[in-house]
Amino acid sequence: MLDAVSAVAREAGRIAAARSGSGFARWEKTSGSPVCDVDLEVDAFLRERLRALDPEAGWLSEETLDASDRIERPRLWVVDPIDGTRDYLRGRSGWCVSVALVEDRVPVLGVLDAPARGEHWAAQKGRGALRNGIPLRASGRTALPGARVPAEQLAAEDADLLAVPKPNSIALRIALVAAGEADLVATLRWGFEWDIAAAALIAAEAGATVTGALGQPLAFNTASGEAFGVLAAAPGIHAAAAERLRARALALV
Repeated sequence: MLDAVSAVAREAGRIAAARSGSGFARWEKTSGSPVCDVDLEVDAFLRERLRALDPEAGWLSEETLDASDRIERPRLWVVDPIDGTRDYLRGRSGWCVSVALVEDRVPVLGVLDAPARGEHWAAQKGRGALRNGIPLRASGRTALPGARVPAEQLAAEDADLLAVPKPNSIALRIALVAAGEADLVATLRWGFEWDIAAAALIAAEAGATVTGALGQPLAFNTASGEAFGVLAAAPGIHAAAAERLRARALALV
């Protein structure tokens, strides 16, 4: 199944990449949330092809009206057809196609296809994670000061951390933790399952510790389809990062 899902995600990535920089309609779903017709085209392609692989699975996607019956199903496709739309619209490389299969609220397959970066990430629960076929391993870092964080700038209270290049896609930022190219990624807000499902599995299978913003276990196929933040880190610094961020996170719950 992982090979089949990877093939579908690669084709979806090719569809999106082929239209990058070409004329397409774009608008804002809500203020600050851009979308373009390529998002919808890729979403429709993924829905058709993934449902052919597992017709019994439910469907949760950023670009599809949510179906309430999904929470009654044991399996669920969780999809973001273009995660990092802002970078896609700007002709930058920090976007990807994100596909996860969730079973009993836990991701069991996760794939990210990032054609503009020449990267294909894949993981299956209990079988490790790969980028372009090469096994991934999270960083062995044990000290929070100096930890690498994909960010354009850091808050004053995090001046002891090190900013590294940040793709717009949150999934790709989490994947950088899986690859040992970043040590820590954290979001302190309510977000959607489709942003993190595939990447959370990839990072966890590479040995990273992945939780919600308060250190709580992540659950998927929830009624709201949302989670409060994500904290993906090298295992040796996750507890220290959660402690540092706790007060900030609690203020935003």
